[in-house]
Amino acid sequence: MNLLLIIPEISVIGLALAILLIDLWTPAAAKPRLGWLAALGLVVILVMTLADSVNTVSITGFSGAYVYDGLGIFFKRFFLTAALLVVLMGIEFADRIPLGIAEFYALVLLALAGMMFSSAINDFMLMFVAVELITVTFYVLVSFQRGRLLCLEAGVKYLIMGALSTAFLVFGIALLFASSSATNFSLLASSAGSLAHDKLFWLGLVVMLVGLAFKIAAFPMQMWAPDVYQGAPTPVTAFLAVASKAAGFVILLRVLFVAVPYVARQWETLFIIVAGITILYGNLCAIPQRNLKRLLGYSSIAQAGYLLLGIAALNRDGAQAVVYYLLGYLFTLGAVFVVIGLVCRESEDVGALAGLNQRSPVLAAALAMGMISLGGIPPLAGFAGKFLLIKAVVEHAAFDPRYYYLALVMVAGVVISLYYYFGVVRAIYWPATPGENNAPIHISPPMKISLAVCMAGMVYLGLFPNAVLTATADAVKALKF
Repeated sequence: MNLLLIIPEISVIGLALAILLIDLWTPAAAKPRLGWLAALGLVVILVMTLADSVNTVSITGFSGAYVYDGLGIFFKRFFLTAALLVVLMGIEFADRIPLGIAEFYALVLLALAGMMFSSAINDFMLMFVAVELITVTFYVLVSFQRGRLLCLEAGVKYLIMGALSTAFLVFGIALLFASSSATNFSLLASSAGSLAHDKLFWLGLVVMLVGLAFKIAAFPMQMWAPDVYQGAPTPVTAFLAVASKAAGFVILLRVLFVAVPYVARQWETLFIIVAGITILYGNLCAIPQRNLKRLLGYSSIAQAGYLLLGIAALNRDGAQAVVYYLLGYLFTLGAVFVVIGLVCRESEDVGALAGLNQRSPVLAAALAMGMISLGGIPPLAGFAGKFLLIKAVVEHAAFDPRYYYLALVMVAGVVISLYYYFGVVRAIYWPATPGENNAPIHISPPMKISLAVCMAGMVYLGLFPNAVLTATADAVKALKF
Protein backbone atom coordinates (compact mmCIF):
# COMPACT_ATOMS: atom_id res chain seq x y z
CA MET A 1 0.00 0.00 0.00
CA ASN A 2 2.81 2.42 0.87
CA LEU A 3 4.49 1.92 -2.51
CA LEU A 4 1.23 2.59 -4.34
CA LEU A 5 1.16 6.07 -2.81
CA ILE A 6 4.52 7.03 -4.31
CA ILE A 7 4.14 5.55 -7.81
CA PRO A 8 4.65 9.00 -9.47
CA GLU A 9 7.87 9.57 -7.50
CA ILE A 10 9.14 6.06 -8.26
CA SER A 11 8.30 6.59 -11.94
CA VAL A 12 10.31 9.83 -12.06
CA ILE A 13 13.33 8.21 -10.39
CA GLY A 14 13.02 5.21 -12.74
CA LEU A 15 12.94 7.56 -15.73
CA ALA A 16 16.12 9.27 -14.52
CA LEU A 17 17.92 5.92 -14.15
CA ALA A 18 16.64 4.76 -17.54
CA ILE A 19 18.08 7.86 -19.24
CA LEU A 20 21.46 7.24 -17.63
CA LEU A 21 21.45 3.60 -18.82
CA ILE A 22 20.27 4.40 -22.35
CA ASP A 23 22.98 7.04 -22.55
CA LEU A 24 25.62 4.28 -22.37
CA TRP A 25 24.54 2.90 -25.77
CA THR A 26 23.62 6.22 -27.42
CA PRO A 27 26.00 7.73 -30.02
CA ALA A 28 27.35 11.16 -29.09
CA ALA A 29 25.48 12.88 -31.92
CA ALA A 30 22.16 11.48 -30.72
CA LYS A 31 22.55 12.21 -26.99
CA PRO A 32 20.65 15.53 -27.10
CA ARG A 33 17.60 13.53 -28.24
CA LEU A 34 17.45 11.95 -24.79
CA GLY A 35 15.64 15.12 -23.78
CA TRP A 36 12.68 14.05 -25.89
CA LEU A 37 12.62 10.73 -24.03
CA ALA A 38 12.63 12.59 -20.70
CA ALA A 39 9.85 14.90 -21.93
CA LEU A 40 7.74 11.97 -23.16
CA GLY A 41 8.19 10.18 -19.84
CA LEU A 42 7.13 13.29 -17.91
CA VAL A 43 4.03 13.65 -20.08
CA VAL A 44 3.05 10.04 -19.33
CA ILE A 45 3.57 10.52 -15.58
CA LEU A 46 1.63 13.80 -15.65
CA VAL A 47 -1.29 12.07 -17.37
CA MET A 48 -1.14 9.36 -14.67
CA THR A 49 -1.50 11.99 -11.93
CA LEU A 50 -4.44 13.60 -13.74
CA ALA A 51 -6.40 10.40 -13.06
CA ASP A 52 -6.26 11.19 -9.32
CA SER A 53 -8.99 13.30 -7.76
CA VAL A 54 -7.91 16.41 -5.85
CA ASN A 55 -10.86 15.82 -3.53
CA THR A 56 -9.43 12.52 -2.36
CA VAL A 57 -9.47 11.77 1.34
CA SER A 58 -6.05 12.14 2.98
CA ILE A 59 -4.16 8.86 3.22
CA THR A 60 -0.97 8.52 5.22
CA GLY A 61 1.83 6.06 4.61
CA PHE A 62 5.33 5.16 5.75
CA SER A 63 4.44 5.36 9.45
CA GLY A 64 2.62 8.65 8.94
CA ALA A 65 5.59 10.43 7.34
CA TYR A 66 3.96 10.71 3.89
CA VAL A 67 0.48 12.05 3.20
CA TYR A 68 -1.53 11.60 0.02
CA ASP A 69 -4.03 14.44 -0.24
CA GLY A 70 -5.31 17.20 -2.50
CA LEU A 71 -2.45 19.60 -1.80
CA GLY A 72 0.14 16.97 -2.64
CA ILE A 73 -1.61 15.95 -5.86
CA PHE A 74 -1.93 19.56 -7.00
CA PHE A 75 1.75 20.31 -6.48
CA LYS A 76 2.90 17.04 -8.04
CA ARG A 77 1.18 18.15 -11.22
CA PHE A 78 2.72 21.61 -10.79
CA PHE A 79 6.26 20.22 -10.44
CA LEU A 80 5.81 17.81 -13.35
CA THR A 81 4.69 20.68 -15.58
CA ALA A 82 7.62 22.84 -14.47
CA ALA A 83 10.11 20.01 -15.07
CA LEU A 84 8.61 19.35 -18.50
CA LEU A 85 9.16 22.99 -19.48
CA VAL A 86 12.73 22.86 -18.16
CA VAL A 87 13.50 19.66 -20.07
CA LEU A 88 12.17 21.22 -23.29
CA MET A 89 14.40 24.23 -22.60
CA GLY A 90 17.26 21.81 -22.01
CA ILE A 91 16.79 20.34 -25.50
CA GLU A 92 17.34 23.82 -26.94
CA PHE A 93 20.23 24.43 -24.52
CA ALA A 94 21.99 21.11 -25.26
CA ASP A 95 24.55 22.63 -27.64
CA ARG A 96 25.88 24.70 -24.71
CA ILE A 97 26.37 21.58 -22.58
CA PRO A 98 28.83 19.58 -24.68
CA LEU A 99 29.47 16.96 -21.98
CA GLY A 100 27.02 15.14 -19.75
CA ILE A 101 23.69 16.10 -21.30
CA ALA A 102 22.14 12.81 -20.12
CA GLU A 103 23.32 13.55 -16.59
CA PHE A 104 21.72 17.00 -16.88
CA TYR A 105 18.32 15.48 -17.64
CA ALA A 106 18.75 12.86 -14.91
CA LEU A 107 19.61 15.49 -12.30
CA VAL A 108 16.56 17.56 -13.27
CA LEU A 109 14.42 14.46 -12.79
CA LEU A 110 15.99 13.63 -9.42
CA ALA A 111 15.38 17.20 -8.24
CA LEU A 112 11.81 16.76 -9.45
CA ALA A 113 11.47 13.61 -7.33
CA GLY A 114 12.59 15.57 -4.27
CA MET A 115 10.03 18.29 -5.03
CA MET A 116 7.26 15.73 -5.38
CA PHE A 117 8.18 14.21 -2.03
CA SER A 118 8.25 17.68 -0.48
CA SER A 119 4.62 18.25 -1.50
CA ALA A 120 3.49 15.26 0.58
CA ILE A 121 5.56 15.56 3.75
CA ASN A 122 4.02 14.84 7.13
CA ASP A 123 7.21 14.44 9.14
CA PHE A 124 10.35 16.53 9.63
CA MET A 125 12.57 13.56 8.72
CA LEU A 126 10.99 13.19 5.27
CA MET A 127 11.06 16.97 4.91
CA PHE A 128 14.81 17.03 5.47
CA VAL A 129 15.42 14.19 2.99
CA ALA A 130 13.26 15.89 0.33
CA VAL A 131 14.92 19.28 0.84
CA GLU A 132 18.40 17.79 0.62
CA LEU A 133 17.56 15.78 -2.49
CA ILE A 134 16.50 19.02 -4.16
CA THR A 135 19.42 21.07 -2.86
CA VAL A 136 22.20 18.58 -3.59
CA THR A 137 21.07 18.10 -7.20
CA PHE A 138 21.02 21.87 -7.65
CA TYR A 139 24.60 22.10 -6.36
CA VAL A 140 25.57 20.20 -9.51
CA LEU A 141 23.06 21.75 -11.89
CA VAL A 142 23.99 25.34 -11.03
CA SER A 143 27.65 24.73 -11.91
CA PHE A 144 26.96 22.35 -14.81
CA GLN A 145 28.72 24.51 -17.41
CA ARG A 146 32.15 23.82 -16.00
CA GLY A 147 33.88 25.90 -18.65
CA ARG A 148 32.28 29.16 -17.46
CA LEU A 149 33.92 30.86 -14.50
CA LEU A 150 30.68 32.68 -13.63
CA CYS A 151 28.86 29.37 -13.53
CA LEU A 152 31.41 27.80 -11.18
CA GLU A 153 31.29 30.87 -8.95
CA ALA A 154 27.50 30.59 -8.76
CA GLY A 155 27.81 26.90 -7.85
CA VAL A 156 30.24 27.65 -5.01
CA LYS A 157 28.01 30.42 -3.62
CA TYR A 158 24.96 28.19 -3.79
CA LEU A 159 26.88 25.39 -2.08
CA ILE A 160 28.03 27.63 0.79
CA MET A 161 24.60 29.16 1.38
CA GLY A 162 22.92 25.79 0.95
CA ALA A 163 25.20 24.20 3.54
CA LEU A 164 24.47 27.05 5.94
CA SER A 165 20.71 26.68 5.47
CA THR A 166 21.00 22.92 6.00
CA ALA A 167 22.77 23.57 9.31
CA PHE A 168 19.90 25.81 10.41
CA LEU A 169 17.35 23.24 9.24
CA VAL A 170 18.97 20.32 11.07
CA PHE A 171 19.56 22.30 14.24
CA GLY A 172 15.97 23.52 14.24
CA ILE A 173 14.60 19.99 13.79
CA ALA A 174 16.86 18.76 16.60
CA LEU A 175 15.53 21.43 18.97
CA LEU A 176 11.94 20.60 18.01
CA PHE A 177 12.52 16.93 18.71
CA ALA A 178 14.27 17.69 21.99
CA SER A 179 11.30 19.73 23.23
CA SER A 180 8.45 17.59 21.86
CA SER A 181 9.92 14.07 21.39
CA ALA A 182 8.15 13.98 18.01
CA THR A 183 8.86 14.79 14.38
CA ASN A 184 5.48 13.76 12.94
CA PHE A 185 3.28 16.72 12.00
CA SER A 186 0.08 15.13 13.32
CA LEU A 187 1.64 14.42 16.70
CA LEU A 188 3.04 17.94 16.91
CA ALA A 189 -0.32 19.47 16.00
CA SER A 190 -2.03 17.56 18.81
CA SER A 191 0.50 18.76 21.38
CA ALA A 192 1.26 22.26 20.02
CA GLY A 193 -0.99 23.92 22.59
CA SER A 194 1.04 22.53 25.48
CA LEU A 195 4.30 23.47 23.73
CA ALA A 196 3.26 27.04 22.97
CA HIS A 197 5.13 28.38 25.98
CA ASP A 198 8.19 26.17 25.58
CA LYS A 199 11.04 28.51 24.62
CA LEU A 200 13.12 25.63 23.21
CA PHE A 201 10.25 24.63 20.94
CA TRP A 202 9.85 28.21 19.69
CA LEU A 203 13.59 28.56 19.14
CA GLY A 204 13.61 25.33 17.12
CA LEU A 205 10.79 26.59 14.91
CA VAL A 206 12.48 29.95 14.28
CA VAL A 207 15.83 28.33 13.44
CA MET A 208 14.16 25.82 11.12
CA LEU A 209 12.19 28.57 9.34
CA VAL A 210 15.44 30.47 8.74
CA GLY A 211 16.69 27.34 6.95
CA LEU A 212 13.50 27.19 4.87
CA ALA A 213 13.87 30.88 3.99
CA PHE A 214 16.84 29.83 1.83
CA LYS A 215 14.57 27.70 -0.36
CA ILE A 216 12.22 30.58 -1.11
CA ALA A 217 14.91 33.31 -1.26
CA ALA A 218 13.27 35.34 1.52
CA PHE A 219 14.83 37.57 4.18
CA PRO A 220 17.25 36.85 5.88
CA MET A 221 18.49 34.13 3.46
CA GLN A 222 17.93 35.94 0.16
CA MET A 223 21.51 37.04 -0.66
CA TRP A 224 22.37 34.07 -2.87
CA ALA A 225 19.61 34.48 -5.46
CA PRO A 226 20.95 37.23 -7.81
CA ASP A 227 24.45 35.75 -8.13
CA VAL A 228 23.21 32.19 -8.61
CA TYR A 229 20.49 33.18 -11.07
CA GLN A 230 23.04 35.10 -13.13
CA GLY A 231 25.66 32.35 -13.23
CA ALA A 232 23.54 29.21 -13.58
CA PRO A 233 22.54 27.79 -16.99
CA THR A 234 19.26 29.37 -18.11
CA PRO A 235 17.10 26.21 -17.77
CA VAL A 236 18.50 25.68 -14.25
CA THR A 237 17.73 29.30 -13.33
CA ALA A 238 14.15 28.77 -14.50
CA PHE A 239 13.88 25.56 -12.45
CA LEU A 240 15.28 27.32 -9.37
CA ALA A 241 13.04 30.35 -9.75
CA VAL A 242 9.81 28.42 -10.21
CA ALA A 243 9.88 24.83 -8.96
CA SER A 244 12.41 25.14 -6.12
CA LYS A 245 10.61 28.22 -4.78
CA ALA A 246 7.26 26.43 -5.00
CA ALA A 247 8.72 23.46 -3.12
CA GLY A 248 9.81 25.81 -0.35
CA PHE A 249 6.34 27.32 -0.09
CA VAL A 250 4.48 24.01 -0.03
CA ILE A 251 6.80 22.88 2.78
CA LEU A 252 6.15 26.15 4.60
CA LEU A 253 2.39 25.67 4.23
CA ARG A 254 2.64 22.12 5.58
CA VAL A 255 4.79 23.08 8.55
CA LEU A 256 2.84 26.17 9.62
CA PHE A 257 -0.71 25.02 8.91
CA VAL A 258 -0.50 21.29 9.55
CA ALA A 259 2.25 20.76 12.13
CA VAL A 260 1.97 23.93 14.25
CA PRO A 261 -1.20 25.88 13.31
CA TYR A 262 -1.68 27.07 16.89
CA VAL A 263 1.84 28.52 17.02
CA ALA A 264 1.59 30.05 13.53
CA ARG A 265 -1.34 32.18 14.70
CA GLN A 266 0.92 33.75 17.33
CA TRP A 267 3.53 34.88 14.80
CA GLU A 268 1.68 37.62 12.96
CA THR A 269 4.32 40.25 13.73
CA LEU A 270 7.17 38.04 12.46
CA PHE A 271 5.38 37.30 9.19
CA ILE A 272 4.53 40.97 8.64
CA ILE A 273 8.14 42.09 9.15
CA VAL A 274 9.70 39.35 6.99
CA ALA A 275 7.21 39.84 4.15
CA GLY A 276 7.62 43.63 4.14
CA ILE A 277 11.42 43.56 4.19
CA THR A 278 11.56 40.91 1.47
CA ILE A 279 9.27 42.91 -0.84
CA LEU A 280 11.17 46.18 -0.42
CA TYR A 281 14.64 44.59 -0.63
CA GLY A 282 13.89 42.72 -3.85
CA ASN A 283 12.24 45.60 -5.65
CA LEU A 284 14.66 48.35 -4.62
CA CYS A 285 17.74 46.28 -5.46
CA ALA A 286 16.32 45.33 -8.88
CA ILE A 287 16.13 48.95 -10.06
CA PRO A 288 19.80 49.45 -11.11
CA GLN A 289 20.27 45.95 -12.60
CA ARG A 290 21.21 45.57 -16.27
CA ASN A 291 21.77 41.82 -16.43
CA LEU A 292 18.41 40.19 -17.14
CA LYS A 293 18.91 37.08 -15.01
CA ARG A 294 20.28 39.12 -12.12
CA LEU A 295 17.28 41.43 -12.39
CA LEU A 296 15.02 38.38 -12.24
CA GLY A 297 16.96 37.20 -9.20
CA TYR A 298 16.02 40.31 -7.27
CA SER A 299 12.51 40.12 -8.73
CA SER A 300 12.31 36.57 -7.38
CA ILE A 301 13.08 37.87 -3.89
CA ALA A 302 10.25 40.39 -4.24
CA GLN A 303 7.90 37.66 -5.48
CA ALA A 304 8.75 35.62 -2.37
CA GLY A 305 7.71 38.64 -0.31
CA TYR A 306 4.37 38.83 -2.12
CA LEU A 307 3.79 35.12 -1.53
CA LEU A 308 4.60 35.57 2.15
CA LEU A 309 1.60 37.90 2.31
CA GLY A 310 -0.58 34.84 1.82
CA ILE A 311 1.23 33.11 4.68
CA ALA A 312 0.94 36.21 6.89
CA ALA A 313 -2.82 36.41 6.25
CA LEU A 314 -3.21 33.24 8.35
CA ASN A 315 -6.42 32.23 6.62
CA ARG A 316 -7.58 29.84 3.94
CA ASP A 317 -7.96 32.61 1.36
CA GLY A 318 -4.31 33.51 1.85
CA ALA A 319 -3.14 29.92 1.35
CA GLN A 320 -5.33 29.61 -1.74
CA ALA A 321 -3.85 32.84 -3.10
CA VAL A 322 -0.33 31.45 -2.60
CA VAL A 323 -1.15 28.32 -4.59
CA TYR A 324 -2.85 30.29 -7.37
CA TYR A 325 0.00 32.82 -7.55
CA LEU A 326 2.58 30.06 -7.87
CA LEU A 327 0.70 28.56 -10.80
CA GLY A 328 0.62 31.91 -12.59
CA TYR A 329 4.29 32.42 -11.73
CA LEU A 330 5.10 29.08 -13.40
CA PHE A 331 3.69 30.13 -16.77
CA THR A 332 4.99 33.70 -16.52
CA LEU A 333 8.61 32.83 -15.76
CA GLY A 334 8.45 29.90 -18.16
CA ALA A 335 7.82 32.31 -21.03
CA VAL A 336 10.44 34.78 -19.80
CA PHE A 337 13.24 32.21 -19.51
CA VAL A 338 12.42 30.57 -22.84
CA VAL A 339 12.94 33.94 -24.52
CA ILE A 340 16.12 34.65 -22.55
CA GLY A 341 17.50 31.25 -23.51
CA LEU A 342 16.87 31.92 -27.20
CA VAL A 343 17.88 35.58 -27.42
CA CYS A 344 20.65 36.06 -24.85
CA ARG A 345 23.24 33.60 -26.10
CA GLU A 346 26.08 36.12 -26.18
CA SER A 347 24.93 38.81 -23.77
CA GLU A 348 22.33 38.88 -20.99
CA ASP A 349 22.32 42.66 -20.81
CA VAL A 350 18.93 44.33 -21.15
CA GLY A 351 20.33 46.20 -24.15
CA ALA A 352 20.69 42.90 -26.02
CA LEU A 353 16.89 42.88 -26.39
CA ALA A 354 16.92 45.99 -28.62
CA GLY A 355 15.11 45.30 -31.87
CA LEU A 356 13.68 41.98 -30.68
CA ASN A 357 10.25 42.89 -32.02
CA GLN A 358 11.78 43.09 -35.51
CA ARG A 359 13.79 39.87 -35.19
CA SER A 360 10.91 37.84 -33.73
CA PRO A 361 7.52 39.40 -32.96
CA VAL A 362 6.45 36.19 -31.18
CA LEU A 363 9.38 36.24 -28.76
CA ALA A 364 8.93 39.97 -28.20
CA ALA A 365 5.25 39.48 -27.38
CA ALA A 366 6.01 36.54 -25.05
CA LEU A 367 8.66 38.44 -23.09
CA ALA A 368 6.52 41.57 -22.90
CA MET A 369 3.59 39.51 -21.62
CA GLY A 370 5.85 37.93 -19.02
CA MET A 371 7.08 41.28 -17.74
CA ILE A 372 3.56 42.73 -17.70
CA SER A 373 2.32 39.70 -15.77
CA LEU A 374 5.19 39.97 -13.26
CA GLY A 375 4.28 43.63 -12.81
CA GLY A 376 0.70 42.68 -11.93
CA ILE A 377 -0.99 44.42 -14.85
CA PRO A 378 -4.40 43.07 -15.97
CA PRO A 379 -5.59 40.95 -17.65
CA LEU A 380 -2.75 38.44 -17.14
CA ALA A 381 -2.08 35.86 -14.41
CA GLY A 382 0.13 38.14 -12.31
CA PHE A 383 -2.70 40.59 -11.73
CA ALA A 384 -5.12 37.90 -10.59
CA GLY A 385 -2.53 36.42 -8.23
CA LYS A 386 -1.62 39.77 -6.65
CA PHE A 387 -5.28 40.70 -6.31
CA LEU A 388 -6.00 37.49 -4.40
CA LEU A 389 -3.01 38.05 -2.10
CA ILE A 390 -3.89 41.65 -1.23
CA LYS A 391 -7.55 40.67 -0.81
CA ALA A 392 -6.56 38.07 1.82
CA VAL A 393 -4.37 40.62 3.64
CA VAL A 394 -7.06 43.31 3.66
CA GLU A 395 -9.62 40.85 4.97
CA HIS A 396 -7.31 40.04 7.88
CA ALA A 397 -6.72 43.76 8.48
CA ALA A 398 -10.26 43.95 9.87
CA PHE A 399 -8.90 42.05 12.89
CA ASP A 400 -5.41 43.59 12.95
CA PRO A 401 -4.94 47.12 11.47
CA ARG A 402 -1.21 46.49 10.99
CA TYR A 403 -2.11 44.51 7.90
CA TYR A 404 -3.22 47.70 6.18
CA TYR A 405 0.41 48.85 6.34
CA LEU A 406 1.49 45.52 4.88
CA ALA A 407 -0.97 46.01 2.02
CA LEU A 408 0.52 49.47 1.41
CA VAL A 409 4.01 47.94 1.29
CA MET A 410 2.80 45.51 -1.34
CA VAL A 411 1.28 48.31 -3.42
CA ALA A 412 4.52 50.29 -3.12
CA GLY A 413 6.49 47.24 -4.22
CA VAL A 414 4.27 46.75 -7.26
CA VAL A 415 4.65 50.41 -8.26
CA ILE A 416 8.45 50.25 -7.90
CA SER A 417 8.60 47.03 -9.92
CA LEU A 418 6.82 48.63 -12.86
CA TYR A 419 9.90 50.79 -13.43
CA TYR A 420 12.29 47.92 -14.13
CA TYR A 421 9.75 45.57 -15.74
CA PHE A 422 8.70 48.22 -18.24
CA GLY A 423 12.36 49.08 -18.75
CA VAL A 424 12.69 45.58 -20.22
CA VAL A 425 9.55 46.07 -22.34
CA ARG A 426 10.93 49.36 -23.64
CA ALA A 427 14.18 47.65 -24.61
CA ILE A 428 12.26 44.99 -26.55
CA TYR A 429 10.63 47.58 -28.78
CA TRP A 430 13.63 49.92 -28.95
CA PRO A 431 15.22 49.97 -32.42
CA ALA A 432 18.46 48.03 -32.68
CA THR A 433 21.72 49.89 -33.26
CA PRO A 434 22.81 49.76 -36.93
CA GLY A 435 25.41 47.07 -37.47
CA GLU A 436 24.16 44.81 -34.69
CA ASN A 437 22.87 41.31 -35.40
CA ASN A 438 19.33 41.83 -36.70
CA ALA A 439 18.87 38.36 -38.20
CA PRO A 440 15.51 36.64 -37.55
CA ILE A 441 15.54 34.22 -34.61
CA HIS A 442 14.63 30.62 -35.34
CA ILE A 443 12.26 29.07 -32.80
CA SER A 444 12.61 25.29 -32.53
CA PRO A 445 9.58 22.98 -32.00
CA PRO A 446 10.18 22.43 -28.26
CA MET A 447 10.44 26.18 -27.70
CA LYS A 448 7.28 26.79 -29.72
CA ILE A 449 5.46 24.27 -27.51
CA SER A 450 6.79 25.87 -24.34
CA LEU A 451 5.90 29.41 -25.43
CA ALA A 452 2.41 28.41 -26.53
CA VAL A 453 1.68 26.69 -23.21
CA CYS A 454 3.07 29.54 -21.11
CA MET A 455 1.35 32.35 -23.02
CA ALA A 456 -1.96 30.48 -22.98
CA GLY A 457 -1.55 29.85 -19.24
CA MET A 458 -0.92 33.53 -18.49
CA VAL A 459 -4.01 34.61 -20.43
CA TYR A 460 -6.27 31.84 -19.11
CA LEU A 461 -5.38 32.40 -15.46
CA GLY A 462 -5.87 36.12 -15.88
CA LEU A 463 -9.22 36.02 -17.68
CA PHE A 464 -10.84 32.78 -16.46
CA PRO A 465 -9.68 32.17 -12.89
CA ASN A 466 -12.79 30.42 -11.55
CA ALA A 467 -11.97 26.85 -12.56
CA VAL A 468 -8.44 27.11 -11.20
CA LEU A 469 -9.68 28.79 -8.02
CA THR A 470 -11.94 25.81 -7.42
CA ALA A 471 -8.95 23.47 -7.78
CA THR A 472 -6.81 25.57 -5.44
CA ALA A 473 -9.62 25.74 -2.88
CA ASP A 474 -9.82 21.95 -2.91
CA ALA A 475 -6.04 21.70 -2.57
CA VAL A 476 -5.79 23.83 0.59
CA LYS A 477 -8.52 21.88 2.38
CA ALA A 478 -5.68 19.78 3.80
CA LEU A 479 -4.44 22.79 5.81
CA LYS A 480 -5.71 23.80 9.25
CA PHE A 481 -6.60 27.39 10.20
